[in-house]
Amino acid sequence: MIGRREQRRKTKRRLYVRKKVCRFCADATLQINYKDPRQLRYFITERGKIIPRRISGNCAKHQRKITLAVKRARHLALMPYTNMEI
Repeated sequence: MIGRREQRRKTKRRLYVRKKVCRFCADATLQINYKDPRQLRYFITERGKIIPRRISGNCAKHQRKITLAVKRARHLALMPYTNMEI
């Protein structure tokens, strides 16, 4: 007799997850610049938090540069620290 745990193990399937590629490594013409808040907006959430690397797909080198650029843009009031709504 097969137990429930064994049935679950047999029915589980692994989904194929495509590896995310760093857009800055793929396209050398893209530059990270704190003066361009439109480009940096893709790397923050609606609440103003910086999107982590595992979600954005950036490599570690470019994620550090993005984080620094977002913080600089916030300091110069080019980007908000949080969303305006409460």
